[in-house]
Amino acid sequence: MPPVDPALGLRADLEHRRAAGLYRQRRVQGGPQQPQARTDGRPMLAFCSNDYLGLANHPEVIAALQQGAARWGVGSGAAHLVNGHSAAHQALEEALAEFTGYPRALLFSTGYMANLGVISALAGRGETVFEDRRNHASLLDGALLARATLRRYPHADAAALARLAQTAGVRLIATDGVFSMDGDLAPLPDLAAIAAQTGAWLLVDDAHGLGVLGREGRGSLDHCGLATGQVPILMGTLGKALGTFGAFVAGSHDLIESLIQRARPYIYTTASPPALAEATLVSLSLARRDDWRRERLHALIARFRHGAAQLGLPLADSPTPIQPILAGSSARALDWSRALEAAGILVTAIRPPTVPAGTARLRVTLSAAHTDADLDRLLAALAALPGLDSAVTENTRTKISRT
Repeated sequence: MPPVDPALGLRADLEHRRAAGLYRQRRVQGGPQQPQARTDGRPMLAFCSNDYLGLANHPEVIAALQQGAARWGVGSGAAHLVNGHSAAHQALEEALAEFTGYPRALLFSTGYMANLGVISALAGRGETVFEDRRNHASLLDGALLARATLRRYPHADAAALARLAQTAGVRLIATDGVFSMDGDLAPLPDLAAIAAQTGAWLLVDDAHGLGVLGREGRGSLDHCGLATGQVPILMGTLGKALGTFGAFVAGSHDLIESLIQRARPYIYTTASPPALAEATLVSLSLARRDDWRRERLHALIARFRHGAAQLGLPLADSPTPIQPILAGSSARALDWSRALEAAGILVTAIRPPTVPAGTARLRVTLSAAHTDADLDRLLAALAALPGLDSAVTENTRTKISRT
């Protein structure tokens, strides 16, 4: 018999994804991250970046990166535990600890790696990790890497978590602070109370809250009035509101020392460039100092939601820069995204498995760098979306399921 081509199954899967409207394609950006972008060779107005404060192309951050490269070179050359941990990394960790109010912080190369590292270091076989059903994939995968028992509770439903926790020992509770596809906030005070009652670790992934919420942009914990002692583990990313790249975990001295010893994604990867740490120190300072950026951002959020309500757009209940417009089917979300693209506006269609079946949406994200004219142009294009009336009717009948 002739040999079987192992790629046949891959091709069949790719064709299935295309037919189901689930195929993903990359776009090529031709310039820096900013609202007025050049995408696939075309000028576009972008509403799909997580650069919430407009710092990714800030001249002071760029200058710090250039000066850092002149001092440190480009690459770190090794893992943190070998020879790659520089004075720039150390200074950034200390600044992040001070910013968040925790005793220590530990840099990771990405938020995905940070979540994998924390959960796999703290939980294992025979232990139970409870997670919100809408958690980021990295939190879910962390439990799988740990080989712990993963139990998912209905979205933002602390009462359901409390009931589930009575039937099984809880090692760790993990949640997004701001949910990346819905833009809503986790019930952090209730989760903190449950963690305290059960003796569990509580891990909050505040990738989309830091820089945006709270005093000086300290994030979801500060927004909710929680002390650091109520949330033993905070994960934050540097590539969203802070505009650079990387992530960190903040916690107690013993937690950070344990992660240094046990978190495989930290131990076995090359440290990020020291020059990047220098740039992040500057972006962190700008984010803390420039309250006008957050004020501008929240004014844009209010303006967008008011305009969307006047149009009857099927929005999710989000007070953050993440503003999902519910389409329902993947086909409709793609049609809407393509219609906006034809009008010169870039908004990504989010489809399963990133979101539950039947809840495909446009994920509009706002930045302090957007102008009122940018927002008006977006609203005008949204008003002309094909099939909008039927989507509004469906949304009034069936809201996003919280499970």
